[in-house]
Amino acid sequence: MREAGEPLAARLRPQTLDEIAGQQHIVGPGRLLRRAIEADQLSSVIFYGPPGTGKTTLARVIANRTEARFVAINAVLAGVKDIRAAVSDARAQRADLFSKRTILFVDEVHRFNKAQQDALLPWVEDGTIVLVGATTENPYFEVNKALVSRSRLFRLEPLTDADLQQVVERALTSDAGYGQRSVRLDDEAARHLVSVANGDARALLNALELAVETTGPDAAGEIVITLAVAEESIQRRAVLYDREGDAHFDTISAFIKSIRGSDPDASLYWLARMVYAGEDPKFILRRLLILASEDVGLADPTVLSVITACSDAFDRVGMPEGRFHLAHATLTLAVAPKSNSTMGFFDALTAVGAERSGDVPTHLKDPSRDAKDFGHGEGYLYPHAFRDHWVAQQYLPTSLQGRVFWRPSDQGFEGSVRERVERRREAQLAAMVEPSPEPLSYGSDKAADRWLARAVGRAGERLEQVRSAVFEAAGVVRHHLVMDLRAGTGLLLWEAVRSAPEGHVWGRVEDEGQGSALHDLARSLPELRRPRVVVGTLADAVQAADEEGVRFDRLVARDPADAPDALARASSALLADDGRLVVALSQPHRAQRLHLVAEAVDGWAEAEEALYAELDVATDPEALAEGLRAEGIPCTVEPLALRSELTVTQAMVDRWLQATERSWLGRVAAHLPEGRAAPVAAAVRRLVGRTVPWESWFVRVVGVRG
Repeated sequence: MREAGEPLAARLRPQTLDEIAGQQHIVGPGRLLRRAIEADQLSSVIFYGPPGTGKTTLARVIANRTEARFVAINAVLAGVKDIRAAVSDARAQRADLFSKRTILFVDEVHRFNKAQQDALLPWVEDGTIVLVGATTENPYFEVNKALVSRSRLFRLEPLTDADLQQVVERALTSDAGYGQRSVRLDDEAARHLVSVANGDARALLNALELAVETTGPDAAGEIVITLAVAEESIQRRAVLYDREGDAHFDTISAFIKSIRGSDPDASLYWLARMVYAGEDPKFILRRLLILASEDVGLADPTVLSVITACSDAFDRVGMPEGRFHLAHATLTLAVAPKSNSTMGFFDALTAVGAERSGDVPTHLKDPSRDAKDFGHGEGYLYPHAFRDHWVAQQYLPTSLQGRVFWRPSDQGFEGSVRERVERRREAQLAAMVEPSPEPLSYGSDKAADRWLARAVGRAGERLEQVRSAVFEAAGVVRHHLVMDLRAGTGLLLWEAVRSAPEGHVWGRVEDEGQGSALHDLARSLPELRRPRVVVGTLADAVQAADEEGVRFDRLVARDPADAPDALARASSALLADDGRLVVALSQPHRAQRLHLVAEAVDGWAEAEEALYAELDVATDPEALAEGLRAEGIPCTVEPLALRSELTVTQAMVDRWLQATERSWLGRVAAHLPEGRAAPVAAAVRRLVGRTVPWESWFVRVVGVRG
């Protein structure tokens, strides 16, 4: 129950899911969290995000909706004693006649120490309590890993300006706010409050409350909030920044990545964010010193000296003038050529730790002690005695000869020495490696056998490439609603389930058999994570979505059997605003031609091209694109090659050359000149044992609703 003396932000706290401003990516229709709350099937969850985004509000909404007993504690004030009392009550409630569940809400859960978090763990694990935690910090860093692993994480985003504008309107019109008072907020004042609140609804409402309560009514009895009043109420933009917390790490990460990406504008912005929030300049300079070697390195070896000089200058000058040196160092790194070739050291470190240590080659050993008895140093070639002060000789242990740890980039100074390094490396190998007297035998090398098995398994490799191409274009994120429009095999469906754990995935199949198979596979998933399977036509899928009031962020499909116009109409009906459709269409007529990897035979090329010209395309990409555009969905059509290598086996050749009309040879022979089938078969047989390039094609159609 709301009390009259409560602050405005407390009085306006939403009571239902529909009243929540923003966060539609987790509480919108069809989303996992909303379904769990509405079904009263909530499992342990942790809400994390900046202040004022609705974490506590969500907990209160859960309290209003659940039939379970709801207990709230604050981690700042509570101790192990309070946890034990809550658990004791929960066990009693669970043991009574009605076996009632207990939901324990822990605000600022990251404030619990390890002992307090450990005290919760067994009771969360056995279901005595359902934990609802709220934190402004990344729970992966600040919350017990065991507790995190038993909870579902939901990130709340800062509210948009449109969300905050709704909050303002509700504050001015609702009875819980100022609906019963005559308050007028000028447009400029509203824009200022929304802008400076920086996505924090609580900061916005506190500023609005201060403005209203400190402004007297005019002659007409109206309280007018002008831009000047608003500016006095919230003068400085709130910057979320805790030098021990999540925002600290996220901001320095954005700063480093902007420099690494050679964006001077973004680099200066994130630097300013840190300086504005009071970050320690020496911490920033330490990170810049690391970056000078990690991300610029030998692309410009002088950069490290510049950053060191800026750091020394800052120590002499201090703040505020030292900001010039921070900016100088940041811009120097942002515009410098980039190379991370120093990472080669860590490859070498891995080799040292993972492989047997090789002995120092005799000619590299110290000759000052054992040259006479053991020949240490014998055979060493003094580079300065040779042309260009270099000579090819062995430097790595014999077991590591040929290993490459440093790979120079083509940037800056490294680019100028790259060719010389590579040519010397080739000469080094030529001097050290003797040719083997025996040809490579695939049968005696188990590692080679495994490699060949993977190479022959081309079907799985192609499907993996298709799936990767679909989801690369789709850009599915954790909270998305996704539908696989042809989910029969599950290739795309299960990838969508993995990619959108906080949203929901639907799959449409043509018959009950496919649906049953998907249901059987889904049994291992928690009920709320299982995909919704619709059996039937595209129209049935549209009807089911209409009944649920759901529109999808992403639609995916591979080789749909539906007519292009029907697929386009259904996609238009199912896609949400800003939604995206990605369809992969096989192109069998563009499959690999054997004549391109074998010896030439007269008439073979023409016959094979004629054979592939006969193959039908199941769905015409251009017809689908035309249908989508007619539905107001702009799209692109992009042919993509699936390239790999194939080791030709005897079994493959036997299958290709079967004496049937439906075999590859039988079908090609129908287009060959008389008497040419035998030479073609002989040329194919000569492929056995060869590894040849192999290529097939598909088309990716991507439509985006604006």
